Amino acid sequence: MSESTSDDLRETPLAALHRELGARMVPFAGYAMPVQYPSGIIAEHNQVRSAAGLFDVSHMGQAALLGPDHETTARALEALAPGDFLGLAHGRVRYSMLLTEDGGIIDDLMVTRPSADAPDGTLLLVVNAGRKEIDYADLRARLPASVSVEPRETRALLALQGPQAAEVLARHAPGIAGMGFMTAGPATFDGIAMGLHRSGYTGEDGFELSLAADTVEAVARALLAEPEVKPIGLGARDSLRLEAGLCLYGHDIDVTTTPVEADLLFAIPKRRREEGGFPGASHILRQIAEGPPRKRVGLKLDGKAPAREGAAIKDLSGRHLGSVTSGGFGPTVGGPIAMGYVDAPDAVPGKAMTIEVRGRELPATVTAMPFVPHRYFRKPTT
Repeated sequence: MSESTSDDLRETPLAALHRELGARMVPFAGYAMPVQYPSGIIAEHNQVRSAAGLFDVSHMGQAALLGPDHETTARALEALAPGDFLGLAHGRVRYSMLLTEDGGIIDDLMVTRPSADAPDGTLLLVVNAGRKEIDYADLRARLPASVSVEPRETRALLALQGPQAAEVLARHAPGIAGMGFMTAGPATFDGIAMGLHRSGYTGEDGFELSLAADTVEAVARALLAEPEVKPIGLGARDSLRLEAGLCLYGHDIDVTTTPVEADLLFAIPKRRREEGGFPGASHILRQIAEGPPRKRVGLKLDGKAPAREGAAIKDLSGRHLGSVTSGGFGPTVGGPIAMGYVDAPDAVPGKAMTIEVRGRELPATVTAMPFVPHRYFRKPTT
């Protein structure tokens, strides 16, 4: 990322607030976005791990799939993605992927079936900012005529993340504390209507707030006025998701990676594995049965030097095994960490390797992910 002075970058509705708060703005996915605020990336990272942080994620794509009934819309999406949308209950959220006919990942996305008072046949999508136009075009080309795609361009999106996020949000939106992880529903924030998901991209408990763009600044200012909340930029968002072992599209996953290679099999439930019927199913199901040629792994490096994307991963004899796809310093881990792809036989936790960093071969160890335990809120079962 570099400083942005380009006039052709888009801005979110909170751009002026970011600058007021002293953010350093950089180009990201076609937008001018805050990479950090004056306190710095490590302080912002620790803020989210210890209290609560507010992210502007309004650059993400929000859209609705609209069909005549739930079965029609769900089956249409199941023809493009391997999730169980037919069985998705009202107020539930699923992580999934749009796939190519070879099983590659066009994009990863969140799919929500809204509450029962929404029109039947509606599914809500949140897709990556840099892929949204590609996604919308792909959906329009492959969905049946009975199901339409409607981008929600007048919506903004905030993410409130951290162990104190629920306590803070409940002061303005009573009744939300009992929501479980990956659930959704309508809510009001000081009288402002919003759609609410209990999910996020940090490994911490938290919420994503979808609301009209002309109301987002009032909500953001109200949250930032709370003593537990600070603004968080893209730099800490990246280090948080890396510690949580979460993929970033265009780095850890893309059209050349399958869900099996990327260790995302949790997103392909039993019914879909048995029935198939999604793009690339034969290739993906064969990889499930026989194993993929390579796998995404976590890596911890000795010393303090971080490995960056593209760095070569080798075994101790110098044989090339793969490449780093994401890397950096993990503030909570207290050292450099990375993710990358290696030959499947070498994807064994505890295996010693080396990573080439600035011409040196640095010792590294394959490590189970996440690097930092997830702390999502799950309702007690009875």
